[in-house]
Amino acid sequence: MQGGSTGIGYGLKYQARCIADVKADTDHTSFIAGTLSLKEENEVHLIRFSSGGTELVCEGLFSHPNEIWDLSSCPFDQRIFSTVFSSGETYGAAIWQIPELYGELNSPQLEHIGSLDALNSKIKCTLWWPSGRHDKLISIDEQNLYLWSLDTLKKTAQVQSQESAGMLPYLSGGAWDPHDVNSIASTCESSIQFWDLRTMKKTNSIEHAHIRNVDYDTKKKYVLVTAEDESGIHIWDLRMHKIPSLELPGHSHWTWAVRCNPEYDGLILSAGTDSAVNLWLASPPRTDDLSSESLVESPTMQVDPLLNSYSDYEDSVYGLAWSSREPWIFASVSYDGRVVVESVKPHLPKK
Repeated sequence: MQGGSTGIGYGLKYQARCIADVKADTDHTSFIAGTLSLKEENEVHLIRFSSGGTELVCEGLFSHPNEIWDLSSCPFDQRIFSTVFSSGETYGAAIWQIPELYGELNSPQLEHIGSLDALNSKIKCTLWWPSGRHDKLISIDEQNLYLWSLDTLKKTAQVQSQESAGMLPYLSGGAWDPHDVNSIASTCESSIQFWDLRTMKKTNSIEHAHIRNVDYDTKKKYVLVTAEDESGIHIWDLRMHKIPSLELPGHSHWTWAVRCNPEYDGLILSAGTDSAVNLWLASPPRTDDLSSESLVESPTMQVDPLLNSYSDYEDSVYGLAWSSREPWIFASVSYDGRVVVESVKPHLPKK
C-alpha cells in the first residue's frame, strides 16, 4: 500500500541520520534532530509540532562541533540529550543541556554536561535508563559495554562498570529492556547478545546474521523486533528464540531501523535505504499457540501486515522516532536532511 505525501516537512541545513522524541516534554510533541556534515559546523534542531498540528516549528537551533551519528533524549529532563559524534577518524560521546533561553532568535550555546571519555574504540550508541528519573546510562562501542552514572549538577559522568565483548564481532548497537532494567540487548554482525547489568555478563544470545537494528516491544514482555540487512524484519519471543515467531518482508533494500509503538500493541515502524517508511501491524502468536512445529512450518504472516508505506522521500531514511506524548505521531529523517512528521491515525484498524 502506497501512501501519498500527507506528512508535514521540515528541512535541516545539512545531511542527517538521527532524530529522537523528547520524551520528557509532556506539554508539547517535540523532536530533536542532529546533522552530519563533514565540512560545516553541525547543528542540533529542537522541533515542535504546532498545537494545531499544521506545522513544525524550530524552538531552538544549536551548533554542535562534530558529525552526529547517534542522538538520544533524556527521559526525565527535556533539556538534556546525548550525542555520538565523529571528527575524522576519532569518535566520542557527550551529554549536553539546552540553555533555558531556547526559543530566542539568537540561541545560546549548548551546555556541555559531561563526556563519555572512557572509550577506547569506535562508539556506536548511548542508551538512557528506559523511563523515570535515573542517573544511569549505557554506552556501546565496538568492543565494550559501559554503565555510566551521570551527575547533572556536578557535570560529571563516571564509569560504574564495564565489560568487553571479547571475541564477538564488533558491536553495532543495542536496546535497553523496558520490562527488565537489568537487561540490555546488543547487536553485532552475526548475533544479538543479552547482558545482565548487575554482573555485566552475557546471559543469552540469538545467533542470526546481519542484524542492523533492534527494539523492544514496550507493551509486551519478551518481544523483540529486529531489522535485517537482507531487507526483512523479524519478531522474536525471547522465551523461544531459536527462530523468529514472525517474519515481515521489510523493504526492497536494506531495512535500517525498527521502532515499536509506545502504546499501540503490535504497531511497528521500519525505515530503509529504499527511501521509504513502512507501518506494520503485527502481533506474534500467543504463547499457548506456539510450538516448534508450527513455527518451522511458517513463521511468516499469512495476512498482509503492511498498513501503509510512506514514500515521499528522495533519499535513504535512517532516523525514526515515535512520539510518546501522541503515540499516533512519528517523525523520520532522511539522509538529505528532510524531517517528516506523520499521523498514523488514518491507517489504524477500526475497533
